[in-house]
Amino acid sequence: MKILVIVAMQKELDLFLPLLENVEEFEIQGHRYHRGNIGGHHVTLGKCGIGKVNSAISTLRLIQSEHPDLVVNSGVAGGAAEDIHPLDVVVANAVAYHDVWCGPGTQYGAADGFPVRMHPDGDIVNKAVEAIPGVRKGLICSGDQFIDNPQKVDEIWRRFPDVLAVDMESASVLQTCISEGVRCAVLRVISDSPRAGESFGQYVNFWEDAPKATFEALSVLLRRLSEE
Repeated sequence: MKILVIVAMQKELDLFLPLLENVEEFEIQGHRYHRGNIGGHHVTLGKCGIGKVNSAISTLRLIQSEHPDLVVNSGVAGGAAEDIHPLDVVVANAVAYHDVWCGPGTQYGAADGFPVRMHPDGDIVNKAVEAIPGVRKGLICSGDQFIDNPQKVDEIWRRFPDVLAVDMESASVLQTCISEGVRCAVLRVISDSPRAGESFGQYVNFWEDAPKATFEALSVLLRRLSEE
């Protein structure tokens, strides 16, 4: 299977790169990406940059170049539920924008032409639940904001009371994949939990203390797909 993995930041890229075997670098329009193998799959790993526009542009560029069978958006996210903690792994069965409203007559959270809740590939979601120990399944909300305090989480929670995690790219990556007819999955590791009141400190310590094995959840999923 040809799989495209999209991450936002260099820190995430540096944690994922060791999972690739037979790595080669290549460029598209001056942007550097990596190809390799994981679990028998041909994997392209791309850093898109933070935010919705960056991630949508990079996802479309790589879909058109690499023609993947599956896109996986992965990396870190902030915890939005009281029982979500740093190092937990979340797989999205739905993704929504927490900062989109297109005006009267539209639903809050819905991009023009799309439902409020967009759904990743259900088969991949089920396989992630089967393969990754302790993984949580649920709603991830995206927006162009770094959510760093309980008040911001509460604002999102009032509109999406079942939200598990928040990030800045999942919805735009998924929207692009839906537009292009490509299967998509969203897999995130929790870096901090704003409702605990120590969001920024947790976020900083996450990068210092988190074992690289945490990011092997993606490798576990891809190897599970190889067994099919």
